[in-house]
Amino acid sequence: MIPNVHPRIFSGSAVAVGYILIDDMTANEQNALGNWLMLIAQVLSTNAFYQQVQEERGNKLKNSTNSGKSTNYNGNYSNVNNTNSSNSNNEVDMLKKMVQALQQEIANLEKKL
Repeated sequence: MIPNVHPRIFSGSAVAVGYILIDDMTANEQNALGNWLMLIAQVLSTNAFYQQVQEERGNKLKNSTNSGKSTNYNGNYSNVNNTNSSNSNNEVDMLKKMVQALQQEIANLEKKL
């Protein structure tokens, strides 16, 4: 998905797209889109960094880290099957809590409007 171009051209294209978008949006729309794009960047950066930390610790990622599809570890864990099941349950619980928090935040924002 990322083009094979010089880093300066890649960065310059982001600047160009940013300037193009400025004229077609209000300040609030620019702010909303900018924050959304920064959130995407933070998710990508955090995921990539965490993968690097796991690899540095010697934990092999299931599937290639280059594919962008690796989420399960099969390195130094002795009981992978039970760990994955337990981790899946914990992840589901965490996601449910996140959804509840987001719903509460949305409700709070709607009250302010």
